[in-house]
Amino acid sequence: MSEAVTQLTESLLQQFKNETFVLLSTVDIESGGPTSTAISWIYAENASTLRVAIDHRSRLVNNMIENPVITVTIFGEEMVYAVNGRASVRQNPLQDVPFNMCCFDISIEAVRNALFYGAQLSSVPQYVKIYDQRAAEKLDEQVFTAMKKA
Repeated sequence: MSEAVTQLTESLLQQFKNETFVLLSTVDIESGGPTSTAISWIYAENASTLRVAIDHRSRLVNNMIENPVITVTIFGEEMVYAVNGRASVRQNPLQDVPFNMCCFDISIEAVRNALFYGAQLSSVPQYVKIYDQRAAEKLDEQVFTAMKKA
């Protein structure tokens, strides 16, 4: 993918069907500068819309409400993709979760290869959850179920 497209490729759609993590970049409302945070409560509603859930304690919520321009950076097979779009509140607060969260839809405007020329990823980064595995799975299930109902 050398030029920008306006929706997710089939391989990215498949990646978003499984739990994955991304970097969500927003414009900080205090400094006016860029800020990035790793998140995992994200999935593709379809090829042109991503849905994310953010804890209200995070600055990301107010950042996206005040300035909806965002970038989602995802590490795919052999590539790093920058997904540019606009966030809008889908449900606030997100229902049926144990703490105050906001659910956003991201309307995709462009998908670009963000890896420098002549390079490819040799593997997709992986992460492990370092807290109670059963509690993590239960919370993830609650959040993703609520996001899909939103």
